Amino acid sequence: MGAGWREIPVLYRVRQDAWSPVRIFRVRLMAGMPMVLFLGLILGACTRNAPLFELMRPEQTGILFSNTLIPAETLNTYVFRNFYNGGGVGIGDMNNDGLADIFLTGNQVSNRLYLNLGDFRFEDVTEQAGLYSAGIWTTGVSMVDINGDGWLDLYLSKSGPPGGGRRHNELFVNQHDGTFVEMAHEYGLAFEALGIHASFFDYDGDGDLDSYVLSNPVRSLDDLQPAPNLRQTPDPDGGNRLLRNDDGQFVDVTAASGIYSSQIGFGLGVSAADLNRDGWTDLYVSNDFFERDYLYLNRNGTFTDAGPEVVQTMSLSSMGGDIADYNGDGWSDIFVSDMLPDLLWRYQSRIAFPSWSEYLRSVDDGYHHQSTRNTLQLNRGPLPGGHLRFSEVSRIAGIESTDWSWGGLIADFDLDGHRDIFVPNGIFKDLLDQDFIAQASNTDSLRTFFLAHEQPILKLLETVPSHALANHMFAGSPDLRFADVSQPWGLATPGFSNGAAYGDLDNDGDLDLVVNNVNMPVFVYRNRVIEHFPERHWLQVELRGKTPNPFGVGSQVSVWADGQQWYSEQYLQRGFQSSVDPILHFGFTGALDSVVVQWPHGRRQRLTDIEKNRRLTVLEVQ
Repeated sequence: MGAGWREIPVLYRVRQDAWSPVRIFRVRLMAGMPMVLFLGLILGACTRNAPLFELMRPEQTGILFSNTLIPAETLNTYVFRNFYNGGGVGIGDMNNDGLADIFLTGNQVSNRLYLNLGDFRFEDVTEQAGLYSAGIWTTGVSMVDINGDGWLDLYLSKSGPPGGGRRHNELFVNQHDGTFVEMAHEYGLAFEALGIHASFFDYDGDGDLDSYVLSNPVRSLDDLQPAPNLRQTPDPDGGNRLLRNDDGQFVDVTAASGIYSSQIGFGLGVSAADLNRDGWTDLYVSNDFFERDYLYLNRNGTFTDAGPEVVQTMSLSSMGGDIADYNGDGWSDIFVSDMLPDLLWRYQSRIAFPSWSEYLRSVDDGYHHQSTRNTLQLNRGPLPGGHLRFSEVSRIAGIESTDWSWGGLIADFDLDGHRDIFVPNGIFKDLLDQDFIAQASNTDSLRTFFLAHEQPILKLLETVPSHALANHMFAGSPDLRFADVSQPWGLATPGFSNGAAYGDLDNDGDLDLVVNNVNMPVFVYRNRVIEHFPERHWLQVELRGKTPNPFGVGSQVSVWADGQQWYSEQYLQRGFQSSVDPILHFGFTGALDSVVVQWPHGRRQRLTDIEKNRRLTVLEVQ
């Protein structure tokens, strides 16, 4: 065939099982170039331009789950402020068959456990596993090996109306035969409050896993106004707790350890990390409403709230977040989500900022500098004198506004060696709509409205706007800035998303995503980066620690390649109400030099001659 222009019809794939109608490419063939070669180049380009993530259909995966919420006159967002806070996601290998399974929490619907059958097929085993829970309001899921036997267990935070059977947080201990037994009372973990989540880690260096249990005060916000020293007043019913593991019995050590159990601590996220790399696990607790966040530095088993000293600005309406080293300097950074809209019309209609006088009064009352935006705290490490310091760089990074965002996950989703940030987004009812607030604040019209309707609250809820919002994915880069790739990566499906977790569900080397939604099916995203970019490489690190911490929680792992470091810490509870797969994951493009594992309060191991594109199992040395 001679040289010249040709119009070539090409079918291109838009998802795994579907091809689009014909697209016409106008191309110029060089003399002697076979048509089949040119078609190969075109098809390769089409593959690269396809979305990085494929949203799997329920009939493909077998995951038929929707966290459906039906308000009633006596149970709705007016009488229960956390009504639309949704539920979490847990990813981990529950039956030790080498495949990561999925646990989804429901509020008015039952939690569900889906066993991974391979090739993105899952089986619902909820009933036979003893995990059915319809009518029991579950929020956070914490996957943890509570008894150190090498099998993941489930600690579930409970919320909703007080009273009734199974209202307390539940601990389901894995029986190794596909079933679970509830043992929260036996372990001292059966707390009844407005539970949000729980994080498990070794805070006192004795080798076993302790717990920080995150709860919300039961009392209404209406009778709570900012004032000095309120956080010093404990809430015996709804306050947060630090629990020490004493041979399988969890003992409340909150007050003695320096942890607040405050009546104003409306926490929505707790993240664990060794922020100053002194070998002790630190904590970041993100608080909603007017209370500031808590940054607890661990001083050999007791905590100091160092937030106002080391962080210049915090989020105001702090939701969930994540802690990870996003810039490769070996120091873990902190991401916290807030509620600043990124769309202009929502910015103008949803946000009411405090006045300057209100802001100054809040600072004077001890609530620190807070702003309505996501925050990305860049960890600068200890400065001269040994003091830790962070710089808030969300606006420089371009990730400060994502709307009603529930949390964040920091990981390398495209295997380019730069960590990305996924932000789940949306609430079913726009309770901050200023037009609705103005209407509902008019006492006379509200009285008339209530007298005119038999079920006035439900009728009023019908007038609250509802807008599905796209989730956000921000791709990392070498210059510490992020690009919003939600749309090109295939993750911008509008929804009402809450908890999210990642894990390699098909053992192909990249991280897949599962997102829990209110009033719509769960999002299960299959990552196709291996197909798109075969030149990119990955390494997975599976830690096998000594009893009583077989999953090596608290370990620090550094992967070195061409003089560059990728640093991760092994903590399973991340984002909002969720737990991620215990397998640590690294993406890179060069050749590997070594892997360094620092076990918690233990020995340091260095491994060389590491092969790329494999799972490396590291056994803790005696």
